Amino acid sequence: MNNYIAVDIGASSGRLVMGTLHKDSEQIQLQEIHRFSNSFTEKEEHDYWDVDYLFMEIVKGLQKVKKEGVDACTLGMDTWAVDYVLLDDNGKRIHEVYAYRDKRTKEAPDKLHRKISRSVVYSKTGIQEQPFNTLYQLYVHDSNQLQRADKIMMVPDYLYYRLTGKLMNEMTNASTMQLLNLDTREFDEDLLEILNLRRSQFAELTEPGVKLGRILPELQREYDLPDCELIVVPTHDTASAVVGVPAQTHGSWAYISSGTWSLLGVERPSPLNTPEAMIANYTNEWGAYGTYRFLKNIMGLWMIQEVRRETQEDISFAELVELALREEPFRYLVYCNDNRFLNPSSMIQEIRNYCLETGQPSPDTIGKLARCIFDSLALTYKDSIQELQKLTDQSIETLHIVGGGANNELLCQLTADVAQVEVLAGPTEATALGNIIVQIIGSGQLHGLEEARRFVGNSFHIKKYKPQPIQGMDDITSRWEQIKAKAKANQPI
Repeated sequence: MNNYIAVDIGASSGRLVMGTLHKDSEQIQLQEIHRFSNSFTEKEEHDYWDVDYLFMEIVKGLQKVKKEGVDACTLGMDTWAVDYVLLDDNGKRIHEVYAYRDKRTKEAPDKLHRKISRSVVYSKTGIQEQPFNTLYQLYVHDSNQLQRADKIMMVPDYLYYRLTGKLMNEMTNASTMQLLNLDTREFDEDLLEILNLRRSQFAELTEPGVKLGRILPELQREYDLPDCELIVVPTHDTASAVVGVPAQTHGSWAYISSGTWSLLGVERPSPLNTPEAMIANYTNEWGAYGTYRFLKNIMGLWMIQEVRRETQEDISFAELVELALREEPFRYLVYCNDNRFLNPSSMIQEIRNYCLETGQPSPDTIGKLARCIFDSLALTYKDSIQELQKLTDQSIETLHIVGGGANNELLCQLTADVAQVEVLAGPTEATALGNIIVQIIGSGQLHGLEEARRFVGNSFHIKKYKPQPIQGMDDITSRWEQIKAKAKANQPI
């Protein structure tokens, strides 16, 4: 079998991508089969995902695969992290699926940590504190619904279940729940007790590469779908994206998986859950093939996505980059990881307010807003690279940027210049590619991650950005430090 289908669903869009392996030329070819939009919607003052819609879009995509003449394939699925589904003992959903940007968890961390300290939780799990982590979501979820739940599973696990009838908790996504113990590599008993949950409410942890089973015959018949063998891939999209990084397995490199979020980190053979890592808010998410993703969440392209959405104009992201290029660099700066940018009612107004509060002029055009976001992201990346080098005691010589952000030439060059590191941008479809790579390895057609990454490097154009000096960088850095200090202290500069 040489047809591998990746279902790759992000917070703003989803796609089905078909991969074909060409062993003679050591290449992997990708073909997008189906693309669809995704977003959460507000209902009764809460934000929810429409997982039934996502399932039907997967079905539509598989119907297109069949029309392409593919009668048999393997299939793997990845989505975003932390969000979960509750099933009753009949396998039916108990409640709609909350979106992680829902404001119900705003006070949850402080409330939970009255029962167990932040340092103890971090030493157990190695997962950074984010108010939307599953640990905090479950803590504020309706207790009656939680007690009724026979199974608690992540969103991609649920989609696998809808296709196969098989229950599992794939480990790369399960690790983001902030419930897995690094030492036991199981659900932590103390945290489950605080949540008043039982281990039996979670399925067995499953490694990427496992063959889960075939698509349900009734689905295949009803919708005229190909005969799919489902292989468990890294269901957390960042975990799949890191598999798709065209880097040497060992070496002094870091990555940014650049999309709605920017996930900046390094691949490690062991976790790093030191007090210093906790203070810097770095996470140790489990990766494929015994690796750990030691990384930091940065607000990412969500900010420019929201600015574009608010304008209600037919303007592309490439056009936004062109507008930004015409503006004065580093004139407007915001601390991207301030929680005020997580889900504001108006991103444009939030950025303008922030600039005014910190003694800066207000960016009054779309081009200035875009320039503000790209400059601020590059400075944030620089900070995280410096933190990484200090925490891991290793130099970073190369930064791989994969995902949609690899297309943003301005941001890629800014990152190289500000951080003074060589940037290698691409492939843009690293998540779907990593998903497919694990299917190929799981099918026995490739022999491991190192060989697969060599195929990636042979298959896709990787653009190189050499660092250039920036005039007045010392003054820019000084202003940036002031702005960050204000963000932390919440006091005017």
